[in-house]
Amino acid sequence: MAKVKTSFFCQSCGSQYSKWQGQCTACKQWNTIVEEVIQKPEKSDWKLPASSTNRVSKPLKINEIDSSADARLNMIDNEFNRVLGGGMVPGSLILLGGEPGIGKSTLLLQMALKLPYKTLYVSGEESQKQIKMRAERIQPNSENCYILTETKTQNIFKQVEALEPDILVIDSIQTLHSDYVESSAGSISQIKECTTELIKFAKETATPVLLIGHITKDGNIAGPKILEHMVDTVLHFEGDRNHVFRILRANKNRFGSTNELGIYEMQGSGLREVSNPSEILISEKDGELSGNAIAATLEGMRPLMIEVQALVSTAVYGTPQRSATGFNAKRLNMLLAVLEKRAGFRLGTKDVFLNITGGITVDDPAIDLAVVAAILSSNEDEALQSDFCFAAEVGLSGEIRPVQRVEQRILEAEKLGFSTIFVSKYNKISLKNTKIKIQLISKIEDLVEFLV
Repeated sequence: MAKVKTSFFCQSCGSQYSKWQGQCTACKQWNTIVEEVIQKPEKSDWKLPASSTNRVSKPLKINEIDSSADARLNMIDNEFNRVLGGGMVPGSLILLGGEPGIGKSTLLLQMALKLPYKTLYVSGEESQKQIKMRAERIQPNSENCYILTETKTQNIFKQVEALEPDILVIDSIQTLHSDYVESSAGSISQIKECTTELIKFAKETATPVLLIGHITKDGNIAGPKILEHMVDTVLHFEGDRNHVFRILRANKNRFGSTNELGIYEMQGSGLREVSNPSEILISEKDGELSGNAIAATLEGMRPLMIEVQALVSTAVYGTPQRSATGFNAKRLNMLLAVLEKRAGFRLGTKDVFLNITGGITVDDPAIDLAVVAAILSSNEDEALQSDFCFAAEVGLSGEIRPVQRVEQRILEAEKLGFSTIFVSKYNKISLKNTKIKIQLISKIEDLVEFLV
């Protein structure tokens, strides 16, 4: 009988040790090192087509490599295509993570049902009947989607060899296990081995693979950090399960930008693409309310109009509270200090609460001016005109600083029917024949004088 080989792995960062120890020297976590059974494979984990078994790799000059065959696959989903950078690259490995119940499986099953390519959807978490029940709500009839319930990678590759799908979907990577590693599914060594086998399959057959990954309570992808390094793209599906809107972001993308954003609306029939997110991020009101301001921001190449809400009230308990949802709390404190120093507003004894509507988080400095306007509106209890919007950064000396791609923001505001947009005097604007009024200001005192 062969000797059983074991090793010790950190369940937090994936570092390997020859013996047990209390603290991981890599991530400094305590009691995270456990023993796992390992065994190196002695044979190939999947078979190549007969035509390519004798292929030998050789070095080529970079200008001799043909890239014309790697045209991106259209996913029939404009939001998903945008986040990926124009479609899915053949042979790429995409990892999708998100909170439980947020809609990861629904998103990929929905695409598998609608794609014109032969797609194999492998589930280790649900039975075929359960998947069929969900599929009937989304799109009952599909000729190109095949469902397989299996967790062993060797059996999956046998079915892949027989079916030869154009796209492979795995739900989820933590449920897979390989015969070549004897530890349990979801362990560090199993995740590494299964991902390595899938990468080898994807690169040698030019078949794109979509993986669903579980996340920890801290919001990180469960398993070793090396998992995110191994794949080509890491996507995060975000949102509040109590709200209907979901946001798809790229944290890593070898074939496109990581600044793009996709927005979906969860419905009974699946996820609906939101082509104009500005309309859903701005709430409809019967009357004008104080403390509301509209900001023109950018997410990747897409301009968005978002609503900033502020509430300024007297601090009842003596110590003023500063709370921000969807906005950096330290930046809020900085803007309050600028208002006190440069505009003379005494906010040191008042509670200030700030909220970005729609459940999204914005780190664009161009919404500074809208935050200041909302705070001023709430402090004076006077509503701003509903057709005003703002796009500028506020500096520590109270100056209104220019922001990038301001013309794109102005055109988005004009398209949505705003009458006036406040921007920095130092922005270079070459737009002509625009219906929207462009109000140029150079310092925060100009804004206070205009609004108060």
